[in-house]
Amino acid sequence: MSVSKPPPPPSTTHLAIPPSSTSTPSSTASTASSPSATPHSTGPPPPSPVKISMQEHFAINVCPGPILPIPQISDFFPRFHDYPCTPPPPREKKILKEETFNGETGGGYKDGERRLDNDGDREEAIDSDDDDTYLGTLEFTLLFDQENNCLHCTIHKAKGLKAMDSNGLADPYVKLHLLPGASKANKLRTKTLKNTLNPVWNETLMYHGITAADMTTKTLRLCVCDMDRLGRNEFIGEVRVALKKLKEGENKRYYMGLERIAQVEANNQMVEQGTVVAEEERGRILVSLCYNTEKGCLLVGIIRCAHLAAMDSNGYSDPFVKIILQPDMGKKSKYKTSVKKKTLNPEFNEEFSYEVTLDQLAKKTLEISVWDYDLGMSNDFIGGVELGITANGQRLRHWFDCLKNKGKKVEYWHTLTQQGAPSGDKPD
Repeated sequence: MSVSKPPPPPSTTHLAIPPSSTSTPSSTASTASSPSATPHSTGPPPPSPVKISMQEHFAINVCPGPILPIPQISDFFPRFHDYPCTPPPPREKKILKEETFNGETGGGYKDGERRLDNDGDREEAIDSDDDDTYLGTLEFTLLFDQENNCLHCTIHKAKGLKAMDSNGLADPYVKLHLLPGASKANKLRTKTLKNTLNPVWNETLMYHGITAADMTTKTLRLCVCDMDRLGRNEFIGEVRVALKKLKEGENKRYYMGLERIAQVEANNQMVEQGTVVAEEERGRILVSLCYNTEKGCLLVGIIRCAHLAAMDSNGYSDPFVKIILQPDMGKKSKYKTSVKKKTLNPEFNEEFSYEVTLDQLAKKTLEISVWDYDLGMSNDFIGGVELGITANGQRLRHWFDCLKNKGKKVEYWHTLTQQGAPSGDKPD
């Protein structure tokens, strides 16, 4: 950096004489005393008081001091950090850099309040998303009813959804799945709301047949999608909740931000839990048993099924239930429910009666099987379950509770298995 001294004022002999011939000596003297005021001066213009190069200019504004490693790039962007208008002296800047680089607790600030304020601004900047990555928030409530083996999912509203249509709006709906083993059997969906980015549903969806063991292994996935009549529905974002964190009888409300989760991660989770998926893919059935001592009969109630396996090409089934009391007592021992079309979660609420004494009932076995009805073809077996003294686990407990609590209706959920196919029965 070089500084040049201004030259001495020129003598009167080098001054330009004004064109007017009527100039007085006083005006000439004043012109000689202030040469800079003469617009038509023939002398060289005064040089700049300070001369610096372009490199020196950038060095002063950007690098005041020795170049050191940059600890955080956010320190140099106004969005994350209030960059000072006037750079501090080189010595203070050097201390700031060394303290930040060495990782001291002060973070380079000598004042504790300054550090706390800066950390708060930085956390707020990290939490806030850009316009390209912000997908919106979803508000919902979960309630687990262990007595009835139900999971209540109340979808309240979403806020600030990402625009998916050309009009700057979306037609959102929420789709629910239970992981692992996501399929049409455990898919629930809300209604679609048109042309809004802040939809309010206030809709309650229910999962039946959810046990306490399921709550420890299952994860609920809530996907927000945009319905498109002319094309494929578009995915906006999703949230996931581990059900093991939900306590029994707790009505817990969630406010969660939507995010995009890679499909590869979901596939890996399904592969890791492959045994659980294979065990659950047949479905479950809710059965009630009651022995009526006044009429001397066993009342068997087929209430509903949940998460049945899809047997048809459309991804659904046409299920019905057959029950047989073994040893076979002829036609009086076989019953069949009505057929429910195109569903994987049918609700039957049908009851059947077997006239049998209590002593004979203790030696019998109740076979329950679920089938998929096919017109003009043999029906497909979905799964079955056996209740009796030869059973084990919860099936045996259900049978004993029925014999022990006479006159009382006992309901249990049972998992359908391939081994539950009725013996010697034709799939009619």
